[in-house]
Amino acid sequence: MNVIVSNKYQAMLQNLDIDVIKTLNGEFEVDDLIANFKNFFFQRMILDITAIKNYRDIRNLQKLSVSLDMDKVILLLDDSTEGTSTEYLSKLISIGIYNFTKNVEGIMYLYNNPNTYRDVAHIHQLDMQPSGAEIVVENYTQQPVGTRIIGIKNITKQSGATTLTYMIKNELSKAYSVVAIEVGKSDFRYFNDRSLVSTTQTEAGNVVARYMDKDVILLDLNDSKQVENLCHDVIYLIEPSTIKLNKLMLINSKVFSTLKNKKVVLNQSILSPKDVLDFEYEARTKVYYNLPPLDERERGSNALIAFLIKLGFNKLQK
Repeated sequence: MNVIVSNKYQAMLQNLDIDVIKTLNGEFEVDDLIANFKNFFFQRMILDITAIKNYRDIRNLQKLSVSLDMDKVILLLDDSTEGTSTEYLSKLISIGIYNFTKNVEGIMYLYNNPNTYRDVAHIHQLDMQPSGAEIVVENYTQQPVGTRIIGIKNITKQSGATTLTYMIKNELSKAYSVVAIEVGKSDFRYFNDRSLVSTTQTEAGNVVARYMDKDVILLDLNDSKQVENLCHDVIYLIEPSTIKLNKLMLINSKVFSTLKNKKVVLNQSILSPKDVLDFEYEARTKVYYNLPPLDERERGSNALIAFLIKLGFNKLQK
């Protein structure tokens, strides 16, 4: 079920062809909206931006972005020049708000086809234009993206995402322009490699945009679901040792159902092909690749190269 929070555009929103479980009308402090909906389950929230007090101050939208799942929120912008400027839209994108529009058609499109970062990357600008520079905002369809953004994420605890990100960067650098970025931690410093980049979740959008001239951006995601949405592909790492799998199942017994049709990679794995088949049967999850333990100092690992070629990096074959 869905939520509608309206103010100036109440008449426009009351006729939407969606099921609504809760409606608020008026102008609200951000803290009040968070209190109302932080623990409230909804499928989508249609949020009239004029219902947010002082919405032109991007910090208020940022507070909302930190507290609510913005993948579920469709922001209806007002028709002011300031509210639809490239500067304001870029700020929205930088704080993880990708679903915004100015009309009912755009709302319904985004309701069925929510955006990720790649769908709005073409309007994300770091060198901001003056606030009067206008851009037409209707709804955004995916644009061709030259840069491939790949996230690496641990599913079992400490499954080697940081080291694998580092090793992939070194291997891809032989044939591609590539940058590796870790989000929310600073473990990259232990590799003594100044080309590695560490950033916070809040700044991740800006940092990624800074490197959109690269062929490949690798993101060591850690626990950042928001930054995960920037990626074209995500590699989900599982170390298939008995103790780590049992710990994982105690924490989240339904974890494998959430990984269906995703790129699940067994990392630091000593499983045989038969063992992998048994794992797939028991977990009801298809394994994308089975990576053995790798030496981080080794260059030209056959297993790693084969994995990267499967991901589509065919220049490594030359």
